[in-house]
Amino acid sequence: MKRLIGLLFILSCTLYSYAAKVDTISVMSKSMHKSILNIVIRPENYSKSGKKLPVLYLLHGAGGNQKDWIKNVPNIKELVDLYNFIIVCPDGKVTSWYFDSPIDSTMKYETFVSKELIEYIDHNYQTINNPSGRAITGLSMGGHGGLYLSFRHQDVFGAGGSMSGGVDIRPFPKNWEISKRLGTIEEYPQNWEKNTVINLVDLLKGGNLKIIFDCGVDDFFYTVNQNLHKKLLENKIPHDYTERPGKHTWEYWKNSIQYQALFFSNFFKSSTVN
Repeated sequence: MKRLIGLLFILSCTLYSYAAKVDTISVMSKSMHKSILNIVIRPENYSKSGKKLPVLYLLHGAGGNQKDWIKNVPNIKELVDLYNFIIVCPDGKVTSWYFDSPIDSTMKYETFVSKELIEYIDHNYQTINNPSGRAITGLSMGGHGGLYLSFRHQDVFGAGGSMSGGVDIRPFPKNWEISKRLGTIEEYPQNWEKNTVINLVDLLKGGNLKIIFDCGVDDFFYTVNQNLHKKLLENKIPHDYTERPGKHTWEYWKNSIQYQALFFSNFFKSSTVN
């Protein structure tokens, strides 16, 4: 019995010694003239090895903040250790939709995530600072953000994803304060047409961007995700798409992130690192 207890103690110490570390950092956004909080999850031993690591940017949904993922899915720390990459969770300001708002100059979360935050992370952490070492995904509003930002910034991200994402916002003109970011759909229809993910497929050329997205069959975003899948097929754009039982819930996203983390890990491993 004593020997067994001793072995368990050694095992627990070993597991603890390789536990991911969580930083809370404040990053100044020059474009919005304010500081924004972010969670950074890194393998405990990354700084000891001196090895540059890839980064997965993980976005929260409407009504959330930078703490959502680590609070609701604490085992993402295990994914960081398992796959040896860094996860960064920015605060998307509740309902930013990760746009640079054309009607509100104080809301420039596209610039923040795709430029200002990237520059800070690459300067302060040991990262692979090119698209082969960067991926972005998220849930719901963050799923829209993951594909919106990766489609529009393929010079920054090599892979993009979405979980239960609002990949076509036009059917939801009264929801989640989107009209505060783009104006009403009646008054500013062009803003809605230019900033919905499904209309950005033409930006994808040659299959360079690696794409993964999924949605539960009982989710209110299910139909728009099916439509995006069909459009990508019509345009012969390679992508991984999955639909499975589930609703718009953390139970679903806890499961989904496991598959997406594996997808991004495989992307990082297969990419040519300069």
